[in-house]
Amino acid sequence: MESSSSARRRATRQRLYEAAVTLIAEKGFSATTVDEIADRAGVAKGTVYYNFKSKTELFEELLRHGVGLLTASLRTAAEETAARGGSRVEALDAMIRAGLVFIDRYPAFTQLYVAELWRTNRAWQSTLLVVRREAVAVVEGVIEEGVAAGELSEEIDVPLTAAALVGMVLVAALDWQAFQPERSIDDVHSALSLLLRGRVSGR
Repeated sequence: MESSSSARRRATRQRLYEAAVTLIAEKGFSATTVDEIADRAGVAKGTVYYNFKSKTELFEELLRHGVGLLTASLRTAAEETAARGGSRVEALDAMIRAGLVFIDRYPAFTQLYVAELWRTNRAWQSTLLVVRREAVAVVEGVIEEGVAAGELSEEIDVPLTAAALVGMVLVAALDWQAFQPERSIDDVHSALSLLLRGRVSGR
């Protein structure tokens, strides 16, 4: 059972993550100060340094935390589908929806994550690659199971297909929020579900 002190620390870290992600999304990493993060989180500046050695470490841990939440939601979607006897394609479809729900809940984090994937020479680049790999690996596992069970074609390039599915959800969701916010999550999910099931050509 979690102690009250560790629960408080976890809650404080969560506030710091939320403050940092919104400020960095607004101003960029370099322009955001530790003072501003502390102020936005409603804590003393010393509290930031008690939990993290530096602003860079805070951002690195933010990436681990955020992508970890995404990975867990994808894994849960796959496991729940398997538990009710669903197919691997249904599991992938459930993972698409789980990804959309995550992005709808954490849009600022998603914007930062996608932007950071394309930057180089960042102190947290290796961490970012590790957490990205963990998220994509969950999708790869379901695709591999689908191929082994004969539900999916043996011609599938598993690593590239998994990366494409994750990328499709990330970019489509950001486009949805930025340019088509009037659409519901069900509507967006239905459109991506058609892509997953190969029903775009009309044949």
